[in-house]
Amino acid sequence: MKNPSNQMSDENRWKEKMPPRLERPSLFTWIILLIFIGFIISGLQNADITVERLSRGILNIGGFLDKAFPPDTARVIPLLSRIRETFEMALIGTFVGVMLSIPIALLASRNTSPYFIVRSFTKGIVTTLRTIPDLIWALIFVISVGLGPLAGILTIIVDTIGFCGRFFSERIEEVDAGPPRALESTGASRLGVIFGSIIPICLPSFVGTSLFAVEKAVRSAVILGLVGAGGIGIELSTSMSLRRFDEALMIIILILVIVLVVEQVSSVIRKKFI
Repeated sequence: MKNPSNQMSDENRWKEKMPPRLERPSLFTWIILLIFIGFIISGLQNADITVERLSRGILNIGGFLDKAFPPDTARVIPLLSRIRETFEMALIGTFVGVMLSIPIALLASRNTSPYFIVRSFTKGIVTTLRTIPDLIWALIFVISVGLGPLAGILTIIVDTIGFCGRFFSERIEEVDAGPPRALESTGASRLGVIFGSIIPICLPSFVGTSLFAVEKAVRSAVILGLVGAGGIGIELSTSMSLRRFDEALMIIILILVIVLVVEQVSSVIRKKFI
């Protein structure tokens, strides 16, 4: 027969291995849950979802596809020129944005920026850039510098700083204090510590985040043309407005191809270097 003390210890060990049980939600959790449910119910009511509207929508999509097939290939050459412009906008905007994000992230990180005011101010800028949607930035830059690719490039730069600045800063703050302290003990300057230990440690993460930023920028560059900030989006907007659905389908296919190519190339680079 098993010793009672051994039996108790076995039970305790099993209890330690068991997953934690759900706890009764607090009053605050219930209030948040009720507010969340209230927004969902209100949103569904405002959406005016009816069977008649959904059925009509399916028929309209069928009508669109009927008019769009086969895709119009008559303007493929001019459209490819717009696709190239879209890709160039994304590439230039991401490159400049990433280059600017590195010093901004260093100023926003606890372990590389000794002044609280500087850190808070820089983090506030990054948060502001990230919070405002890219279409709104595009409208602002179209008003500022006029229609065309320059407004799109500036928009992607700002969007990339908001995206990369945050993730670069978080990675810098996660760096183990050992290597920087080892360099400091040899008399290295602050810049020497940053470029001798922190940047090399963070570089794989920086490359991965930058590749995601490129993919994000290509998708954004397609949309920016809808508000006149250059790229293929303006061609898509014109085709849809004039109800040239076959030409719109050709543009959508070209956009799909460039997005897939960029994602595949990015995936290969990520596997090779990270």
